[in-house]
Amino acid sequence: MTRARPWLAPRLDPAERYGLRLTLFLLGFALVAVPFGWLLAQIDQNGAISHLDTTVAGDLHGWAARSSAAVSGLRAVSFFGSPPWLWALAVPAVAFVWHRDRHRLSIFLAVTTLAGGLLNSVVKLAVDRPRPSFAEPVATAVGRSFPSGHAMSSTVVYGALLVVFLPVAVRRGRRLATAVVASVAALVAAICFSRLALGVHFVSDVLGGVALGLAWLCLSVAAFSTWREDRGLPPVEPSEGLEPEAAADLS
Repeated sequence: MTRARPWLAPRLDPAERYGLRLTLFLLGFALVAVPFGWLLAQIDQNGAISHLDTTVAGDLHGWAARSSAAVSGLRAVSFFGSPPWLWALAVPAVAFVWHRDRHRLSIFLAVTTLAGGLLNSVVKLAVDRPRPSFAEPVATAVGRSFPSGHAMSSTVVYGALLVVFLPVAVRRGRRLATAVVASVAALVAAICFSRLALGVHFVSDVLGGVALGLAWLCLSVAAFSTWREDRGLPPVEPSEGLEPEAAADLS
């Protein structure tokens, strides 16, 4: 093990050649193999998390059902994770980045968001889990339940936009960059909560959606890093975004 450390450490260091892509590939694999895989096994075997799913779904739905204002607020938050809204963000962003001659970034955005949505649909069909059922639902949704499309798509789309435009915030100060990252994380968390409280998903659905979304995002960023370095560009720190030198063009 000691002999392996000198070889392994540089390869997990984002500043080293191949370091960032290997780190992200391993992280993506771990997110699928551990949390997502465990959740999938629990659902398939009707494991312990099924009781938590049922309890939380009933409690949150009961809370939301007592207030029409709460339902309206939850619907508004949920809208920011809906396909129409996410496409309304992603498509102009792809066009804007392409127009600024950052073609690699534009392709990254387009492929990551489109393929992420397709991946979610395929997994939903494969798992085929019914949504929560209530006698008097406050909201309804079409399609299957696991993983949550809102949770996964929000993670992928907002995450992809974040890593593309993060250099603009970094250029204006680390505090702003930190605030932007925290705001994106808070928005995704709020969207996940809204899906639970509206009674259209279980806890394991949104957790599975976030895990799968993060895994796909990590793999996409790793692939972009490979593409970038193959073009002779230096590796970058994850905290600087995908292409720090694009900050001026994207401002």
